[in-house]
Amino acid sequence: MEGLLGNSAAFEPGIPWQTVLVSMLTSFVLCHTIAAVYSWTFRGLSYSRSFVVALALAGLVATILMLAIGNNIARGLGLMGTLAIVRFRTTMRDVRDMIFIFAVLSIGIASGVQALEIALIGTTTFCVFVVHLTFSPFGRKQQFDGLLRLNTTTDPVVEERLKHVLRQHCSQFVLVNLREIAQGDRLDQSYQVKLREPTYQQHLIAAIGSVGEVNDVALLMQDESVEV
Repeated sequence: MEGLLGNSAAFEPGIPWQTVLVSMLTSFVLCHTIAAVYSWTFRGLSYSRSFVVALALAGLVATILMLAIGNNIARGLGLMGTLAIVRFRTTMRDVRDMIFIFAVLSIGIASGVQALEIALIGTTTFCVFVVHLTFSPFGRKQQFDGLLRLNTTTDPVVEERLKHVLRQHCSQFVLVNLREIAQGDRLDQSYQVKLREPTYQQHLIAAIGSVGEVNDVALLMQDESVEV
């Protein structure tokens, strides 16, 4: 009888349901905020609504796990064994997505151990820094504005006229591709260009057209989310 009582005394008392509810609601609200900031600051091309929903729910799952484990070492080891069996094969398209996943899991863990102040301050600080880094010029390095493609004759005079036009409208230009077409009668050329002014796009195309013997002119402007 004493052995049974001793064993039962070793178990922790249950967490009040009010505490569980507050922790879960706090986790969901804060992770929902992080997911909303992710959606607002997203600048890529492959936007996934399911990933945003997963961000809002991942922290909640972490909170439930922390509430269930508590200070019980055996439960923690059991959870580690369970997670070791599960294999996650989802590939992250962007390192930024991985950072957001770690953020919501951290907030979920903080909420699960009732460190609500840390969770609140951590969410606020993280979101402020994300917005700052998204809209500030930090980390941006765009050496060229776009890719210019065209084909010309092999006449050196036409080539010199083309270079003259590029010098007038571009602060920098680099030939990145050159190949013969039309059985060697014409040259297909690709340049990376940096315009002197963003409004020079139409002027550059018109000036190249006036050179003569220049065909298939195309200017693809570079975007923050696209590598030219």
